[in-house]
Amino acid sequence: MRRPPTRVVLATALLSAVSLSGTAAQAADPTPAVSRIADTRLDSRALYFVSYNGLVNNGSFQKNGLLTYKGHQYAAWYTADRSAVIARRALGSSDWRTVKLPHKLRYNDSHNVISMGVSKLDGRLHINMDSHSDGFFYVRSAAGLLDDPGGRAWTASEFGAVQTTLDGLTLTWQFTYPQFISTPEGRLQLSYRVAGSGNGRNALAEYDGRRWTALGEWTSSTGTYTSEHGSSSSRNMYLHGIDYSADGRLHAFFTWREQNAAVMCSSGGLTNHDTGYVYSTDRGRTWRNAAGTVVGTTGGSDRVSVNDTGLVVDPLNPDHSLMNQESQATDSAGRPHAVISYVPGRFGQCTTDYVRDRTANGRAFHVRKDATTGVWRKTEIPVPLNSSQRTHLAFDRYDNAYAVMPYGRIAGASKASGYTDWKLLFDGSGLNAFGEVVVDDTRLAQDGVLSFMYQQKSSGTTPSPIRVVDFALPK
Repeated sequence: MRRPPTRVVLATALLSAVSLSGTAAQAADPTPAVSRIADTRLDSRALYFVSYNGLVNNGSFQKNGLLTYKGHQYAAWYTADRSAVIARRALGSSDWRTVKLPHKLRYNDSHNVISMGVSKLDGRLHINMDSHSDGFFYVRSAAGLLDDPGGRAWTASEFGAVQTTLDGLTLTWQFTYPQFISTPEGRLQLSYRVAGSGNGRNALAEYDGRRWTALGEWTSSTGTYTSEHGSSSSRNMYLHGIDYSADGRLHAFFTWREQNAAVMCSSGGLTNHDTGYVYSTDRGRTWRNAAGTVVGTTGGSDRVSVNDTGLVVDPLNPDHSLMNQESQATDSAGRPHAVISYVPGRFGQCTTDYVRDRTANGRAFHVRKDATTGVWRKTEIPVPLNSSQRTHLAFDRYDNAYAVMPYGRIAGASKASGYTDWKLLFDGSGLNAFGEVVVDDTRLAQDGVLSFMYQQKSSGTTPSPIRVVDFALPK
């Protein structure tokens, strides 16, 4: 986990050439900065089609489409013939080695992403792919493959057969949004949604190095939500992420999506409303609101509901096209942060076409809990989205924040400012990125490199290059 170095606080004027116990005093922590150090091609002909305004190879909500473990980086995508492929390289190398899995994408649906996870207890790579409110496809590597990347060949024979269960564990026939997360003890968990948009529940499964176990559902789709326009009795919780912090807490920011469009001012908007937050101190078995009150139990009858108190940390009605599945991260002290985006009220109180209106007037915001007061704060990132799509949040080792925006643009804000000095650090020059990008959060934590996968713009269904670009952050 990132840990900032010990700091020397200067209470008055700038001091120079000061010695403390025979050593020079440390300078102030560096401010956010990025420097492009590499850009490598994964595939010259990656699958390309636009669905739900996005690409199947570059959903920023993928966890993980790109990951790093024990000095090697792994990437997953669909190539032009629709085959699922997995590649790896040693960090710092441009030599990606690719394995084609025996599965081809079924539909032109950008939700059917590939997600990867590592079970540290047995050194396996786990892959879940090609699902959107229907069955999933699952592959796992041989044990120890990721523990000995230099000594094990990167070949298809190292991967097992494609399954429609988790090694015999049947989850649900309506499965969407796989997200793998590693517990502090090294177990692997899988977060997923049961059922569909506007009527879904979040659930967890867990792998202990030997077998998968279903922990159960932890959110409820029932309850009544009422806006100034109407009411809805069914919904689902869209996660902005699910992540463990250094203190072992499991964090989840979210927004609710209502099934009944009567709750919003125009049918062309989004029924998403409010930014909420919950956490777990027992590896996802029970869930608490920000005040610490238990609001749900995984696998139990009492699940997190829209009618539970203390969940909302930033209220917003459904009239502003609030985006679902945006992003979250924790800093080195375990404090939760999120990025959300919507059309602010200064541009009007009713979005009528969420793609058009978000592209014209959408803005991203940084939401975090004040370390001193405990009050939730929100700061607008002063860079227009110019897109209907999502932004990804990350931190460097000094707890400076980085927002990787559509088209691969990068904005940053310093911890020293209280995250109020957001500015554009990289404008996406030369990338020709379609929109959302897939950030490797695991690499950032290991070697301080901000690495993300992006696909270049094309037209229709003409395949296009997919690449990984690396930026050095302050050391």
